[in-house]
Amino acid sequence: MASAPQSGGRDTTPFHPPKRLLDALSDAPEGSVRDWLEALPETVDQLLDAWELTPERVVTPGGRRGLVTLVRQADGTPAALKLPVPGPDAERERAALAHWDGWGAARLLRADPDTGALLIERLSSAVSVRSLPEAKALLEAAGTVRRLWVPPPEEHPFGSVAERTGEGHDAMLPLPTGGWAADARPLAEEAAQLRTELLAGPPETVLLHGDFRQGKVLAGERSPWLAVGPSPLVGERAYDLAQLVLDRCEDLAAGPGPAAAARRRVAKLADSLDVDRDRLRGWTLYRAVATGLHHAAAGHRSRAELLLEFANWL
Repeated sequence: MASAPQSGGRDTTPFHPPKRLLDALSDAPEGSVRDWLEALPETVDQLLDAWELTPERVVTPGGRRGLVTLVRQADGTPAALKLPVPGPDAERERAALAHWDGWGAARLLRADPDTGALLIERLSSAVSVRSLPEAKALLEAAGTVRRLWVPPPEEHPFGSVAERTGEGHDAMLPLPTGGWAADARPLAEEAAQLRTELLAGPPETVLLHGDFRQGKVLAGERSPWLAVGPSPLVGERAYDLAQLVLDRCEDLAAGPGPAAAARRRVAKLADSLDVDRDRLRGWTLYRAVATGLHHAAAGHRSRAELLLEFANWL
């Protein structure tokens, strides 16, 4: 990828999209995503000039859904310039950050409707709650996610938990015969049934982060811990909290009595956030199985086995 061109007399540094992003988009068909990737150097340079930003460095390894460059604003204030991969997810992230307005999440400072670019309050990407001891990390993460659960705007672009889980639901069953699939079949059937039961009642409707885990809670100056990188949707809090239950499940697997420890984690998080234990247990099992089967299909056998084992503990 070429370097960003010189513009307006401002010094520029070589621009290289992170390998993780390039790998994630390597199979993208010809079209808007490919065009977006090819245009990234020029787009970044234009935004730096238009918003009077001084670039520092591209965040690596970065994410798979966009590029983040650390910058300084004209007054020297640090910020992060994010260019999400084109698509509805980019608009949903912008809408969620704008609605939270810094409450529990990094504050959106500026947005460009043409490129989808977001200028966001800079947090310490090197310091997340995952760096804390487990008990403290869960406490801080729970306190952060609680603030994100607010009523959504009256008109919003967010999908629902039913829609999000429906996207991968059909892939859970039927499973292929033999091998690991035979062992996973009872869990997959239980997870599918749980989803049906959990979605049967009147839904709770709050704005959810959608991908909440310890690594998404970073240290800040305005507030000790703030969330980043939402994949927002609306639905019940237990769905959002389930991902936090699954976080660092390898630590539980390595310790004594992992099944009891997993159930205690469900109970502790549910009680601390006034979430129904049974619903949290149900969504955790569903998300463990769905994610585990996704990893298995992608050939990530060890991760898949760990998540399916976690579901068994519940």
